[in-house]
Amino acid sequence: MADTGSRTLRLLSLMQSRRHWSGAELAARLGVSVRTLRRDVERLREIGYPVEAQPGVDGGYRLARGAVLPPLVLDDDEAVALTVGLQSAAQSAVAGMGEASLRALTKVVQVLPARLRRRADALRAVTTTAAWATGPTVDPGVLTTVAHACRDTERLTFGYTDSAGVHSDRLVEPVALVALGRRWYLVAYDTARGAWRSFRLDRLADPTTTGVRFAPRQLPAEDAEAFVRAGMGPRGRWYAVEVRIAAPAGPVRERIGAWATVEDDGEHACRIRMAADDLSWPALAIGVVGAECTVVSRPELRDLLGEWGRRFSRAAEDAAPTAGMPAAT
Repeated sequence: MADTGSRTLRLLSLMQSRRHWSGAELAARLGVSVRTLRRDVERLREIGYPVEAQPGVDGGYRLARGAVLPPLVLDDDEAVALTVGLQSAAQSAVAGMGEASLRALTKVVQVLPARLRRRADALRAVTTTAAWATGPTVDPGVLTTVAHACRDTERLTFGYTDSAGVHSDRLVEPVALVALGRRWYLVAYDTARGAWRSFRLDRLADPTTTGVRFAPRQLPAEDAEAFVRAGMGPRGRWYAVEVRIAAPAGPVRERIGAWATVEDDGEHACRIRMAADDLSWPALAIGVVGAECTVVSRPELRDLLGEWGRRFSRAAEDAAPTAGMPAAT
């Protein structure tokens, strides 16, 4: 890569994507010699990123905590606002928002100075976010700790309470975080049980990294999401729904963009797609839009809307006029 500035940015991006890199790996990814890599690392240090060098067979480079965010990118107040916002968004598991927010949060927290982390934690501690969806919540600190362990291929310990209320201590090799519906799952290899497992993060306590790295194993599924879905069984049935809405995509996206994927389907229509473990959520989203619609899939959603429609019609017919108010005509 001939452009030194571009190569430096590429080096920074690589170091933010993984906790530890060997010098040979980094040099190969950048297409430069190890000597040129050392100069590029020094350049990063000069602009405020504390890159640590570790000698020895297992040595290499890593981006240390406490780096100052470049002032032309974010000032202190913006950095705090971004961190708090990402922590809130990371707890939303709809339309891919949670996963994208968590990836961004992992990068920001890695280089956020301690004084700004304290400000962000204090603000988050006294802030309550109202949400449409109900269900178990996950502490952002748990999310980021587990995400770092997955990214750095570092063994992780935690306490876990299963669906039967039985508590156990686990030592695992974490591979991926999966957001499904309103829940987060960790996919990991349980070293004591010698088997792959998925863990709900709202049932996980005190995750702690061990500092011991591992070589990733082959996951017995197409990907982490498929592994989690397969382990849900009949009680964890998942619905992928598609509905055509007789309204432009723009207004529909403003109403339910965080719940579903909204795509144009002609000048005056659009299609929404979403996945849910409870069909009440897509039914509610359709009702919020307030426009004519056609259920493309699934039949179960069509049946549910029919049931709701009949129930609401009966409620409207049976409603008595409020005292002192004329009946509707």
